[in-house]
Amino acid sequence: MSTLGVEFGSTRIKSVLVDDECLTLASGAFGWENSFENGFWTYRLDDVWQGLQKSLDSLKDASRRHPNLAEVKHVGISGMMHGYLVFGADGDQLVPFRTWRNTTTGPAAARLSEVFGVSIPQRWSIAHLYQAILNNEPHVSDIAFITTLSGYVHWKLTGQKVVGIGDASGMFPVTDGAFDAAMVQKFTDLTGVDWVKIAPAPLAAGQPAGALLRPFDGIAAGTEMCPPEADAATGMVATNSLEPGTGNVSAGTSIFLMAVLDKPLAKPHPEIDMVTTPSGKPVAMVHCNNGTSEIDAWVGLFGELLTAVGVGHDISALYDTVYTSALEAAPDGDGLLSFNYLAGEHLAGLDEGRPLLMRLPTSRLTLANFMRAQLFAPLATLRSGLDILTDEEHVTLRRLLGHGGLFKTPVVGQTLMASALGVPVSVMDSAGEGGAWGVAVLAAYAHTHGQPVEQFVAQVFKQSSGVTVAPDAAIADGFEAYRRRHRGGLAIERAAVEHFV
Repeated sequence: MSTLGVEFGSTRIKSVLVDDECLTLASGAFGWENSFENGFWTYRLDDVWQGLQKSLDSLKDASRRHPNLAEVKHVGISGMMHGYLVFGADGDQLVPFRTWRNTTTGPAAARLSEVFGVSIPQRWSIAHLYQAILNNEPHVSDIAFITTLSGYVHWKLTGQKVVGIGDASGMFPVTDGAFDAAMVQKFTDLTGVDWVKIAPAPLAAGQPAGALLRPFDGIAAGTEMCPPEADAATGMVATNSLEPGTGNVSAGTSIFLMAVLDKPLAKPHPEIDMVTTPSGKPVAMVHCNNGTSEIDAWVGLFGELLTAVGVGHDISALYDTVYTSALEAAPDGDGLLSFNYLAGEHLAGLDEGRPLLMRLPTSRLTLANFMRAQLFAPLATLRSGLDILTDEEHVTLRRLLGHGGLFKTPVVGQTLMASALGVPVSVMDSAGEGGAWGVAVLAAYAHTHGQPVEQFVAQVFKQSSGVTVAPDAAIADGFEAYRRRHRGGLAIERAAVEHFV
């Protein structure tokens, strides 16, 4: 018997097959990218299904023990959190998918934060819906269903309009495992729209969520599925960060830190999202829209140069080479400064982004200094949100667990992040499989009985090992110097947004 987990991430659709002990049997992936169309970052839903098929084909090609998926008994779907997917009564998509990356809902988010008395970020589904109402978009009157990416895939496979509680908490505020009733009423009073009537039902980990309506790529009809979850929630599972005092950082196209709390924050902060674990425990989320995409672009340029001069190269080895060089840099990158803002960044107060690279006339433009500046860039933004948790809310984190592209090269991302954030950072040997493995674990858990999900995941992790890196004082001092330049350079970034068009 095996369990399949699939995650629709921002750059890859990843599939992972695990055995009864949640050990990975095989994995596959298919790369995809968002596109900027008619003023919105989006993915086309046809690509969802083509990408799913190609990811499963890749998994089967990688597996000799399991050449098909006939043995799969449980399935879980994970996807990018937040965003705007709306459908009419006939099930037709009303407007293209508006992803978490969009920063087009400022007025709506600000007004909802005021009305609800909690922070509503621009990424959240309710902010997208209210902005569409404020814009008098004609499709709004036809909305019969609003969901997330994972909720959409699950709905099409099972017919069930549900989402995991973690995913639900990025759509609309939740309380005690349900959409907050008082805020639902406030939204109805404000707009005349009954959120509960059009939204999927939130489900906690382990609750029944339906089964496949028809066979899919060898998986039998009737195969049971767990509640579809957000990548942030499955990332918590994939790093065993489900108990208060634990946290994780997912570092890919976006970068976000999740801190599990023992109690709610003292007051709302516009920089901090309040979401939940898959079992409904409160989580403070620091989300940066911009992660490693700018680094990926530069590595692509380096690869293009190598190809142009006739030097063969392996892309993984190229990443390892340029990442590792950052450990040899001057502590602060010797005055180099990078802004990795391809998209808007709410933590910096920017609705749009302009990638920038700057240096002092006296700076040494070396590969090492260049890469340290590039890797420090997303960490500078992330640190600004973490400071609110530690300095104003007195949240203490014993350690952070990392997963995502930043950590693929051993030690480098860990060392820089631990030093920048002042917290030891661990990477487990299962972290490479990420949220796809995490949702496979949730699917396996959904069919066990008698223990909380936190205990189940902790038992799974007894089989795992990892590497922990503590902060380095010299790198930490260099990061503080870099941060000072980064804060001052924000005025240049704002000017670039205004004038470089």
